[in-house]
Amino acid sequence: MEMNDFMTMKALERDGLSPFEQYKVGFMQQRNHTSGTAIAGLVLGTVGAAAAVGAWIFGPTYANAKSNQAKEAALAAKEIANVQIAASQRQLDQLTNLLASERSERLQGDYTISQTITDTVSGQQASNLTAQQAAELSAVNSVMQQTYSDFVTGRASLNPTPVSLYSAPKPCDCPGCGCNG
Repeated sequence: MEMNDFMTMKALERDGLSPFEQYKVGFMQQRNHTSGTAIAGLVLGTVGAAAAVGAWIFGPTYANAKSNQAKEAALAAKEIANVQIAASQRQLDQLTNLLASERSERLQGDYTISQTITDTVSGQQASNLTAQQAAELSAVNSVMQQTYSDFVTGRASLNPTPVSLYSAPKPCDCPGCGCNG
């Protein structure tokens, strides 16, 4: 019982009601007394119904807005991807051109080096050489020819100072030293 119920019973006793009448009045007050749970349920039900009606009315509009946002995000992502693809393609083209130019320079350098070596060995550039360069080239050619000749004849494998593998013992040449007995 609550405080209001006690106050009502005290007021009823003052008015001169019998215990049955007091019970009947209390019963009727209790029957009409709504609990907090029922009121909360009624409020929640009303709010839920209002939310359902609002979702039914405004749902398609909200869904279209979200759909449009998703489409815009997809278009932005596609645009960014296209920009990145174009940048990658430009960089790939630059690297391809760089590789082609380096290959061309390397081939030209190899041709120049081999042409210079061929000209030097064959002597075709001798007319353009200074006197000192001509003397050096002549000395190098002479050494190369001599070395080639030594390898062909087998002289390159010979020891320049011939040695004998065995020599017999000789008596000591010094008189009186006692090395020979």
